[in-house]
Amino acid sequence: MSKFDVQEMKGVIPALMTVFAEDETIDESGMRELVDHLINKGVNGLYLTGSTGEGFLMSMEERKKVVEIVIDEADNRVPIMVHVGTIGTKNSIKLAEHAYEKGADAVSSVPPFYWNFDEEHIYNYYKDIAEATPLPMIVYNIKLAGTIAYDSIKKLAAIENVKGIKYTATSHFEIASIKDELGEDFLVYSGADEMASSGLFNGADGLIGSFYNLMPELFMDIYEAVNNNDLKTARIKQQNAVRIIKYSVQYDFYSLMRLALGWLGVNAGYSRRPFKNYGAEKEAEFKAEFKKLKDKYKIEGIDFLDAI
Repeated sequence: MSKFDVQEMKGVIPALMTVFAEDETIDESGMRELVDHLINKGVNGLYLTGSTGEGFLMSMEERKKVVEIVIDEADNRVPIMVHVGTIGTKNSIKLAEHAYEKGADAVSSVPPFYWNFDEEHIYNYYKDIAEATPLPMIVYNIKLAGTIAYDSIKKLAAIENVKGIKYTATSHFEIASIKDELGEDFLVYSGADEMASSGLFNGADGLIGSFYNLMPELFMDIYEAVNNNDLKTARIKQQNAVRIIKYSVQYDFYSLMRLALGWLGVNAGYSRRPFKNYGAEKEAEFKAEFKKLKDKYKIEGIDFLDAI
């Protein structure tokens, strides 16, 4: 059973990468190592089997296995939110039921995609999953899977177990409006790493994103700076985050992050095809370019840069 109340699920929450071995099987020891590394760094929760976790590249059973490994390794140290999104409601319910049985604290899902699902389809999808377990449901607004209209967000919020939204967008005035209209108890998570400070300034309760696997300390500094109204520090830290992200997304950045975590002694494994994995020559190039960024902008306090 879950151990954390949904209102405790705030702060910096990495969208956890799934650690694969070179043969693309799940690397359990690497998975445990990454979980332990992030929790020891002070993150406020973990978001499993989403896009960053390559959830759509895994079978149902593999996704369940990852949930079981992470919940066991986390051992109630931080809240666990499980992404259960699939195109079909039936499979999403099965994943939600499994997450509940294994002790997750919340579930989340992208809207159903590929077919041109309308507002009613999306509403029923979330309603059916939310009613399948007692766990709080965090809906997900992301352009890749399908942007949920603002009025639809308000309708979804009326479903009893829908307790918040992961809002991945590069405009954030809607976050302030959601908090105004739906109240402080309706949680909003900013999902664009390069816009973390903006999301927080507009009222987001927490941050869920990919690069928190690699440099959680930077985003924890941003979170603290915004909460302390230290706008100068938040701006400088966010600018450094953007510089690193802008360089990284030229490549298969999940694979780049895996290499960079290795510089910290963390086994983050491999990505699944069709994502690329990079060899020693490319890794040396990454190190050189990150060192240039660090020196040019005098970036301090980011562990993976300091490890180069």
